[in-house]
Amino acid sequence: MALIEIRDLVKRYEDGHEALAGVNLDVAEGEVKVVMGSSGCGKSTLLRCINRLVEPTSGSIRIRGEDVLGPGVDKRALRQSIGFVFQQFALYRHLTVLGNVTLALRHLKKLSRPAAEEKALHELARLDMAGHRDRYPSQISGGQKQRVALARALAMDPAVVLLDEPTSALDPVMSREVGSLIARLHREKVTMLCVTHDLTLAERIGVPVTFIDGGIVRREAALEALAAESDPRIKAFFGHSSGAA
Repeated sequence: MALIEIRDLVKRYEDGHEALAGVNLDVAEGEVKVVMGSSGCGKSTLLRCINRLVEPTSGSIRIRGEDVLGPGVDKRALRQSIGFVFQQFALYRHLTVLGNVTLALRHLKKLSRPAAEEKALHELARLDMAGHRDRYPSQISGGQKQRVALARALAMDPAVVLLDEPTSALDPVMSREVGSLIARLHREKVTMLCVTHDLTLAERIGVPVTFIDGGIVRREAALEALAAESDPRIKAFFGHSSGAA
């Protein structure tokens, strides 16, 4: 059984726009699933449906066999089990690095301050950020902010970490750094679902890519195979992926 099972997922807005038109997707325990597509293809909507920041129109999502779309689901508990790393990091500017990572541990998991700090420092050390514990977001780089956001997500011991365009706010050097970090977490068997339009990031992670277009999954394959596709929609997106820096 997959950790996440998504079947026939549809999201239709009141204006008639169909962001998702019947997505089917599985994410296995310990897997990194990379979902790619052009802006507006529905990939970020997909993430927000999984933790119910956006309510799907129809379809099903199961995490470890449990339906997460039912009316009786505790959304707060659900979101505690799903780490979410946002495009713009979403760090609190008035809190230190350590304060950002301990906040949810203290207020949601109800850990004592010493226990929360011990857990937070473990995750910060894992991501080479423990030495920045007393700095504020304005005092660290974009790549370091992304590491703090990841540490905050991992500290909650989630079933899966969702990453929404994790390199969109970063320069190429920092993007490569984040790609290497995701690849390392993959080797450590952290389950992740990463949506991106960044071909370089996908190459650095080094796993097959799921391509979404028009709100559905069109193809899942290695980047090299996607670049050689005859389908014009797939070829247009991946045709220049090989050899990207």
